[in-house]
Amino acid sequence: MLEVHRLFRNRFGFPPTYTVEAPGTVELLGNYADLHHGIALAMSVDRSVSIAVAARTDGKVELAPSRSECLESFSVLDTAPGHGSPTASQLKSMLNALRQRQAHCSGFSTAIHSTIPTGSGLGSSSALKIAAALAVRQLHPFTLTATGITVPPKRAADGALPPLSNIEKLEIARTCLLTGNTATPEHSGLLAPVASLFSKEFHAVEIDCQSFTIEPAPLIGEIAWVLCDTGIRHAEIDKTINDLRAECDAATRALGVKSLRSVDASFLNANRQRLNDRQFQCASHLVGETQRVVAATHALRDGDFAQFGQFMYQSHESSRDLFGNSCAELDELVALAKIHPGCLGARLTGRGFGGSTLNLVHRAQADSFAKAIATVYEKRTGRRITPLICKPADGAN
Repeated sequence: MLEVHRLFRNRFGFPPTYTVEAPGTVELLGNYADLHHGIALAMSVDRSVSIAVAARTDGKVELAPSRSECLESFSVLDTAPGHGSPTASQLKSMLNALRQRQAHCSGFSTAIHSTIPTGSGLGSSSALKIAAALAVRQLHPFTLTATGITVPPKRAADGALPPLSNIEKLEIARTCLLTGNTATPEHSGLLAPVASLFSKEFHAVEIDCQSFTIEPAPLIGEIAWVLCDTGIRHAEIDKTINDLRAECDAATRALGVKSLRSVDASFLNANRQRLNDRQFQCASHLVGETQRVVAATHALRDGDFAQFGQFMYQSHESSRDLFGNSCAELDELVALAKIHPGCLGARLTGRGFGGSTLNLVHRAQADSFAKAIATVYEKRTGRRITPLICKPADGAN
């Protein structure tokens, strides 16, 4: 966090009072688990958003983002969407969401520094919002619960606040949902903030989107995770995701169940005639993903990364052939990864329709893998990419 501390001091002329950090995240398995109360595996990565803050007395927020030489200023009472940079807009949206949860703050000066590449699919937006919430908590301590604000935490003799409880972490993650579309389903979009808050170094987190039990799974071995961005962005991804959600909801109703989480493959196949072809494909993908996550978690606990990699390949094939959220560029990257001797597994990660692939690679071959993929992908598509080698990191602090 030295960079953000230095940035704050350079822009404002004095040191910050507090600094906080929230890591980016990546989905390992569990594609669209939040649509049907499924199970997902995710991890935090060694790329993060850092925020430095100091209180002000004029009721303004003055923002110094590292990616701009300009200072931005707005009233702490005027956090509705409007003019300003994307960083300012995301900060405003989180302050507004905290206010809806009765967590208020006065003005402050802040510097924001990110090491998460823009548009990389590593949850940069969630990381920024979580860091903002933690910064506000440092300035104006609050305790969030499912029913609202309770007694604020007390500082220790050295001024430190007690660590967040698991309940508080989950409520901060839920608060992130208030920053977006109010029509978002209860659990949709929680994967990234939950992973950012709950992760442990060299571990994945298994997230149950029904009960919201969160368990660590070890990622200890001679492996590396390589993210390859296709450079493709789907112009109408929100509409397309809503269409997928509608198909999943229709399948759920037709099967007469509360959610697809309660469906296994044998029940789905036995009731195939209740669904049209598209509903059956979507349900098959989601049911298969839940089964893959359960089996893959056992593989991680056994240290069997070769088997885990096979589940990654299966997941991508299901996205490509059943769910339909892949694209030619994602398929090309996975195909290239599969023929590299150092690769154990590869799949699209996140919502798909462009974006990135995640690749599980032998650590000693990570650099050669990244260079080979980038070279051949550029030859075949004309798109230059810079693969990102990531490590599992600790959660927000």
